[in-house]
Amino acid sequence: MSQTTLDIVQKLWNLCNILRDDGVTYHQYVTELTYLLFLKMAKETGTEDKLPEGFRWNDLEDHARASDLLYYKELLLHLGTEGSRITREIFSGASTFIRKPATLAQLVAAIDALDWYSAKREGLGELYEGLLEKNASEKKSGAGQYFTPRVLIDVMVELMKPQLGEIIQDPAAGTGGFLIGAYHYLYNHHDFDAFSNEQFERVQRQFYGMEFVHDAYRLALMNLMLHDLEADGDIGIRFGDTLSSDGESLPKADLILTNPPFGTKKGGGLPTRDDFTYPTSNKQLAFLQHIYRSLKPGGRAAVVLPDNVLFESGVGRDIRRDLMDKCDLHTILRLPTGIFYAQGVKTNVLFFTKKSDAAKGTTQAVWIYDLRANMPQFGKRTVLTHEHFKAFIDAYGDDPNGRADRTDQGETGHFRRFSREDIAARDDSLDIAWLKDDSATDAADLPEPEALAREAMLELEGVFEDLKELMEALGVEELE
Repeated sequence: MSQTTLDIVQKLWNLCNILRDDGVTYHQYVTELTYLLFLKMAKETGTEDKLPEGFRWNDLEDHARASDLLYYKELLLHLGTEGSRITREIFSGASTFIRKPATLAQLVAAIDALDWYSAKREGLGELYEGLLEKNASEKKSGAGQYFTPRVLIDVMVELMKPQLGEIIQDPAAGTGGFLIGAYHYLYNHHDFDAFSNEQFERVQRQFYGMEFVHDAYRLALMNLMLHDLEADGDIGIRFGDTLSSDGESLPKADLILTNPPFGTKKGGGLPTRDDFTYPTSNKQLAFLQHIYRSLKPGGRAAVVLPDNVLFESGVGRDIRRDLMDKCDLHTILRLPTGIFYAQGVKTNVLFFTKKSDAAKGTTQAVWIYDLRANMPQFGKRTVLTHEHFKAFIDAYGDDPNGRADRTDQGETGHFRRFSREDIAARDDSLDIAWLKDDSATDAADLPEPEALAREAMLELEGVFEDLKELMEALGVEELE
């Protein structure tokens, strides 16, 4: 991201101070700015035909100068039902948290005064994604759970090598980062400027996703639209619950890239999908089932998952066995701690390739790369960069399916091979570490209490799942 874009992002973020003075909370900032930016960007890009007359940026400017806050509220309601499909989707159910007409006037004037010539030259998509990243890095915003660090997305995409014509899916789309990352990869490897309109529209229709949180869904629509991932007003991200029957509507994929939400299903209930063999309230395990079942034969996936998915017994063990039967789980990357905004859990990336739903014993060996032991505590002071992944990328090799020549680096190295028999001897646990970690011996380097609490909570959820299974086996329906 260029310095010009960073400067504009910072100016946009500074507008949050105006909103905060009007009582708008952190997690409402970017949603409120998105409504205003959509109108302004439509004017700057010459696409105001998406908006009905009388409800465009110049109209808003006139009413804001006249301290007419009621017009703005009317505008939000009107755009939720009128205009292009993408307009209606972004403004569906929209309402403002602004209470003072003067606040609206300040925001409109400040947005209008930004350097839009430079913003368009650098790319409006980059500008908006920078704003999302800034929001995610602020702990108080709570947005970190919807944002995967750009560098990790880029590494996963680089290793999976998306291809033209492939159906690419993210069943937990958040703000659309993985789909945009895959699109950037295709853009950088093909001359889109030479494509016909029909060819480019086929590219736009390669991308599918689903998001369950309405505000995140709005941000994703805006993000993809600004990155040209819009075909005839249609964007492939849908609003819905992947763990319900909604998820069955997603097309079978050649490539899945995703970072599913952590924790248990809201309310503690089971997914309502009727095609899951192993019901569980653990969202990561449920999403993992969706992912490997949604791949076409020969399809591949790279998925961010917390440690508990690797070691949880009971249904967790059953799902890992099913995954290793149906897919070649060829690589696991143990990620460093502290790389996710507002998350304190330890995470991994699982890389696998689908054989078939009827296959057995597909995984013969799993290669594990430890990028966690003896690494710094990442955060605002120590930023994760592409350079930190270079040794892993070299070890992974050029084949997205993990079939490149590899070398087991032994007990003192970071990359090791574990046969299916080795894993079976560990009760099919994939939580395998062998390096002594000296990186957190100093108390000052220990994770924050919030991070430790999150990790403990995830482990307790796993224990709770095991106890429920035991109770069912004993015929006990509920605790007295």
